[in-house]
Amino acid sequence: MDTQEILKKVRKIEIKTRRLSANIFAGQYHSAFKGRGMAFSEVREYQFGDDVRDIDWNVTARFHRPYVKVFEEERELTVMLMIDVSGSLDFGTRVQLKRDMVTEIAATIAFSAIQNNDKIGVVFFSDRIEKYIPPKKGRKHILYIIREMLDFHPESRETDLGGALEFLSSVMKRKCTAFVLSDFYERKNFLQPLTIANRKHDVVALQVYDHWDRQLPDVGLLRVVDAETGTEQYVDTSSRSVRDAHHKYWMKRQIRLNETLQKCQVDSISVATNEDYVKQLLMLFKRRS
Repeated sequence: MDTQEILKKVRKIEIKTRRLSANIFAGQYHSAFKGRGMAFSEVREYQFGDDVRDIDWNVTARFHRPYVKVFEEERELTVMLMIDVSGSLDFGTRVQLKRDMVTEIAATIAFSAIQNNDKIGVVFFSDRIEKYIPPKKGRKHILYIIREMLDFHPESRETDLGGALEFLSSVMKRKCTAFVLSDFYERKNFLQPLTIANRKHDVVALQVYDHWDRQLPDVGLLRVVDAETGTEQYVDTSSRSVRDAHHKYWMKRQIRLNETLQKCQVDSISVATNEDYVKQLLMLFKRRS
């Protein structure tokens, strides 16, 4: 894409996703995602029932009667968008590519976040860390992120979600909310790095898939290329047993993914490229409120 085309696409996505985040998600996002902890606010005189561990001994000594520290929840968040840029995202048979939907969802979350005065950062990953954009605030920063998502060319086409999660755990020293946007076509087990990442941070999994990932149509002989490995084969989709085997493989993968997410206590949604991701995001936010 040339620069003008990219800028037009950025503007189009901004108009759509800003409207969504302002009109629909503002309240839900605010209540669904909590601040990173409790921050010191003020001191007041000790009252019966207060935790003695909260006594401010310096103030107590000065006024010769007990005072306690008062804490309040920090509302400001750091949000990390963990964006899968592997080859399997360059696929879509209904409405749009998986990559296009990931970009829209990420932009919607980003605009919701800046309305809450949160910082936004991004990790683009394949089977390596392709690019890291440190968290910042503001519309200009988000437009830069959207532009990168639209025109990013990864060095690799394979996936290593575990490696991306390990990078998140090492680079983010303070607690953040991390949205993992991927189709989760992952050949390796990522249970351990996800467990570690979700203990330190608040990880949310957003799966995007195509209808054909789940169910092949009957369209006769079909040439299929694995977008990540380049392996090519012909599939006879007119065969009921072939279509059934494909669906069973999908279901097996989904069961394994859901089991992993449940073990790690990670909230998630799964949305097809021809479905309304707005509805799914709202359901996720309401579950967490």
